[in-house]
Amino acid sequence: MLYKLSLSLCVLIALAGCNEKKHQNLDGKKLLEAKCSQCHNLDLPPKTFKDEKAPPMMAVAFHIKDFIKASSESDKIPKAIDFVKDYVVNPSASKSFCDKKSLQSYGVMPSQKGKVTQDELEAIAEYMFSHYTVENLTAAQALQNRLMKMPKGERLALKYNCLSCHKVQKDLVGPSFAKIAKRYAKDVNKIQSSIDSGSREKWKGYHGAMMPSFAKKISSSDQEILAKWIAEQ
Repeated sequence: MLYKLSLSLCVLIALAGCNEKKHQNLDGKKLLEAKCSQCHNLDLPPKTFKDEKAPPMMAVAFHIKDFIKASSESDKIPKAIDFVKDYVVNPSASKSFCDKKSLQSYGVMPSQKGKVTQDELEAIAEYMFSHYTVENLTAAQALQNRLMKMPKGERLALKYNCLSCHKVQKDLVGPSFAKIAKRYAKDVNKIQSSIDSGSREKWKGYHGAMMPSFAKKISSSDQEILAKWIAEQ
């Protein structure tokens, strides 16, 4: 009897572990992007548009957390996750936390029943309520303000990840921007050409590292701004 009971417990624990592992393998961020981005803006801070289909996801997350009823502060997020799991498949005006004006503007969201599973909704909601926070918004706004103070060329270097191979004063995979500027300061077109078409073996001592073409990733106008900024270093 004890053996059977122990065996049953082992099976239950194993099944619970499988379910937990299955949920852990779900990427809430990727699911949010795949399932929600067609209607909701996912940026932090959010962007708004005149013809938007639904409110920004940050506003949704903040609104649910503000209005969800819970017995304690620690119970708010679990309750909010349960709300998302129910509302997305069974939406109604009576359940919505939106004000009347917002409901008139956006309407009640269509049911996503059959388009998303409960496990996926749980992963999405967990990511929503951990990502869209006041702390993360404050940090994102501070970064945005810092970026806006930078020269546009420097912002583009960050945007296109140029600094993973080049530093301004230090060699990495490729030569520093200061070295590139010293060689091509009077011929910015050559810098832009390397950005557009890529280059190889123009510099000694970099183990034959090849710079790939960024023609499909960086527009001509951005290439020009970036090249001019590099030439000034």
